[in-house]
Amino acid sequence: MIELKTERKFIPLESSKLSKIKVIKRDGRFVEFEEQKIYEALLKAEKKVEGKLQPLSYERIQGIVSRIDSEIAERFSENVKIYEIQNIVEHILLDQREYKLAKEYINYRTQRDFDRSQSTDINITIGKLINKDSAVVNENANKDSDVFNTQRDLTAGIVGKSIGLKLLPAHIANAHQKGDIHYHDLDYHPYTPMTNCCLIDFKGMLNDGFKIGNADVEPPKSIQTATAQISQIIANVASSQYGGCSADRVDELLAPFAKLNYEKHTKDAQRWIESEEKQVEYVETKTKKDIYDAMQSLEYEINTLFTSNGQTPFTSLGFGLGTNWFEREIQKAILQIRIEGLGSEKRTAIFPKLIFTLRKGVNLNPADANYDIKELALKCATKRMYPDVLNYDKIVELTGSFKVPMGCRSFLQGWKDETGTEVNVGRMNLGVVTLNLPRIAMESKGNKEKFWALLEERLGIMKDALVYRVERCKEATPANAPILYMNGAFGKRLNRNESVDELFKNKRATVSLGYIGLYEVASAFYGGAWEQDKEAKSFTLDIVKSLKEHADTWGDEYGYHFSVYSTPSESLTDRFCRMDKEKFGVVENITDKDYYTNSFHYDVRKNPTPFEKLDFEKDYPKYCSGGFIHYCEYPVLQQNPKALESVWDYAYDRIGYLGTNTPIDRCYECGFEGDFNPTERGFECPSCGNHDPKSCDVVKRTCGYLGNPQARPMVYGRHKEISARVKHMK
Repeated sequence: MIELKTERKFIPLESSKLSKIKVIKRDGRFVEFEEQKIYEALLKAEKKVEGKLQPLSYERIQGIVSRIDSEIAERFSENVKIYEIQNIVEHILLDQREYKLAKEYINYRTQRDFDRSQSTDINITIGKLINKDSAVVNENANKDSDVFNTQRDLTAGIVGKSIGLKLLPAHIANAHQKGDIHYHDLDYHPYTPMTNCCLIDFKGMLNDGFKIGNADVEPPKSIQTATAQISQIIANVASSQYGGCSADRVDELLAPFAKLNYEKHTKDAQRWIESEEKQVEYVETKTKKDIYDAMQSLEYEINTLFTSNGQTPFTSLGFGLGTNWFEREIQKAILQIRIEGLGSEKRTAIFPKLIFTLRKGVNLNPADANYDIKELALKCATKRMYPDVLNYDKIVELTGSFKVPMGCRSFLQGWKDETGTEVNVGRMNLGVVTLNLPRIAMESKGNKEKFWALLEERLGIMKDALVYRVERCKEATPANAPILYMNGAFGKRLNRNESVDELFKNKRATVSLGYIGLYEVASAFYGGAWEQDKEAKSFTLDIVKSLKEHADTWGDEYGYHFSVYSTPSESLTDRFCRMDKEKFGVVENITDKDYYTNSFHYDVRKNPTPFEKLDFEKDYPKYCSGGFIHYCEYPVLQQNPKALESVWDYAYDRIGYLGTNTPIDRCYECGFEGDFNPTERGFECPSCGNHDPKSCDVVKRTCGYLGNPQARPMVYGRHKEISARVKHMK
């Protein structure tokens, strides 16, 4: 168990009155009175004033806090407001002629109030944007803050955050600002009642037609037109929500349109070619080229799209289960195009994220009909990191039905409509709120009873925050986002006067309870090398189990699916750790790393084998099936795809969703291929020292998606985590 820099415990005053007193916080919440907090605050002030704590400091401050206790007990019998406690502390310090201590305490409280006020001051944050404060401009590794439309979106986001904090219930806004929780995507929500991520109903839109802007779009008559329509749908959906979007089973989706190409070429062949054998050869060759060209166009179009928020749409394509000729050719084209790379320099495409499904009897084993496509997927992953893989049977077991995640890692749960028909596409997520678990652990100071009590208190705030997200989303009208509600992206098409809640209620939509830092929580109680400690792991499983039990209860109470989500914490990994470092100081294996470990993942500073890592992590997703992904770290694999296959096969019956992290960086100056070195100025070629984004291709996994940290600087904590990964992969 770690020691948390609170040198001694306060010996409380014996008073029955104090035990009955509740403290009224600024946000209106009632909490237990704890003189230990006053004691720690004064010790912190004393250390700031004197440089270090002397042995007599503890006794002196113990006496001061006892006087404060007596004053509170004399003046209050039931409830006391937080500012009244602070006034008593200040007056007692002045009465005791503790002038330096009083000045430091008052300055600290004033600075806290000042910081709280600044967080909703638009002028302050816009000043940070103008001055290119890294916490503002580099919050998202796939947003280029140099381009005008991103700058405009960042400016709008500042306004949105400021207004959003004022719209939130006071206790939720306060918990977010303090770092107890993180209300995701404040730059969009609740200022606007936008939804988060979704599985777009491409099948319904392509087959039944749809409307974008002023154009009524008819069903496509070829695969080229189908993929062009898909890219337009993606652009419009991404501009109407703030999260990722996915095309589920895209090979099966597009196969009927490829068949239309085949039929057209068959008519031409029958007209101009006499030999039946030559006819078949001609038709297949032409159709293969159509498929390849269509999928290549889709790849380029997605990578050249910019949504209204100044970024490429966070898009995922799921495929791999189709077995007919058209479906197989589409799968092969997707993988071959990704292997080939973008442009003349053959750079790695960041989007769309590719998700290949493995299934026994389809492609898992050498005897399966599509095993050759699995081999192509392995080659692609060794060279481009994508595709990630879904294991069909395990996904069904964990989530209740098969579907790809909505963008990064957010999974819908199995759901049937009023007719008993299973529905996956056209469903969505209403947002995420993430809980700072390491803070609760450090506040508990090794006391598990206190940990569980604090967790229960914070989960009360989380519930209120998630319910608020749902209620705010319900305030949208179909006319706010026609592509989603009226033109088919969300499946059922509403008219202008219907309630959008028709698409959310009865657990059709999810809203997500996120969490971060199980590694750090266990480190607080068991030390930093706890992964093989059965008691420590059982403790972390109990935490995630508790989150699920609460979420399930809320779902039954409100009629929406409250899911537990292993958070994609691109900037949050830095934010929580930075705030806790200011609050608790440098704590070994927790705040000393400058980042928190995402969700249930194994500590990235260690070197487990992929098999050990998967065995460790496999027990968590059944409690967090609303969002999860596993990664394994590898050396260069391009000459050894069989090594990667052994991990994929091992993972099949153990986990549902697996990503590959392998060095694929490339220097165009000297030709080096492998892993660039992390430095203070970014990543540089280990061969020639090149770090110019224009002459190198650096690709790292910055979240569930890939990112280019060389061209898009990221927050410091995320850079530190990636640097740790790179170091321990070598």
